[in-house]
Amino acid sequence: MIPQPPYSFADLLSIMARLRAPDGCPWDREQSHESILACLIEESYEFVDAVERKDLPNMREELGDVLLQVVFHAQMAQEAGTFDINGVIHDISEKLIRRHPHVFAATAGVDTAHKVATQWDAIKKIEKQGKPDPVESLLGDLPRSLPPLHKAMKISKRAVKAGFEWPDWRGVAAKVREELEEFEAEAKADTVDREALELELGDLLFSVVNLGRYLKLDPERALARTNAKFVKRFEAMEALAKAEGIPFEGQPLETLDALWEKAKRAEK
Repeated sequence: MIPQPPYSFADLLSIMARLRAPDGCPWDREQSHESILACLIEESYEFVDAVERKDLPNMREELGDVLLQVVFHAQMAQEAGTFDINGVIHDISEKLIRRHPHVFAATAGVDTAHKVATQWDAIKKIEKQGKPDPVESLLGDLPRSLPPLHKAMKISKRAVKAGFEWPDWRGVAAKVREELEEFEAEAKADTVDREALELELGDLLFSVVNLGRYLKLDPERALARTNAKFVKRFEAMEALAKAEGIPFEGQPLETLDALWEKAKRAEK
């Protein structure tokens, strides 16, 4: 029986199970946890994009796409007999209650966001004590699959907890300039070592992430906004070239720079 609107969470689970059934959708039946990993990452970024654009209707749709990935993975796990969506819901509910004693157990003295974050970290440490092979390093339990920019931010934040911090943002900015100089020196070498150059670029990017972290700026969001700005301006350049009756590709740099400046002025 096909569920009828308005649909519920139970209906979504039923639809997913039907898609994975032997007589369901061939594509859905062929998928594995590994094969659809990229979908979860992509859908998450699409939701972030909707939030950045303050597109509330699209946020609702994109959250649905993210939820679908959760349900998809849970259905495959249920078929394998490892866990199901009820276990997922139970575990996260239990964790939220356990890590918010100031709400559910009326713990005194936790009345600011900073205190909540400190308590959260303390509870996490206690939880790990009962697990086998505890990770000793502050950086040892970071997921390997995190996007590098996001992981750099987490590494930077963890290092600060150990007191590995600059006295002010100017020190971090100076480090960025130092890393840029080292990158330029490597790039200017008579024989460029591509691996060494790549490492210097990584050092530069990590320093920029650290600067953003110090100033409470999200490098992921900053870069996403710059990407969007560049795309918008580039498309405006293409439109200007078309309006002027000139081909966009193959133009000298001077012509492209002029179109870029026109696009910038048009934004203002």
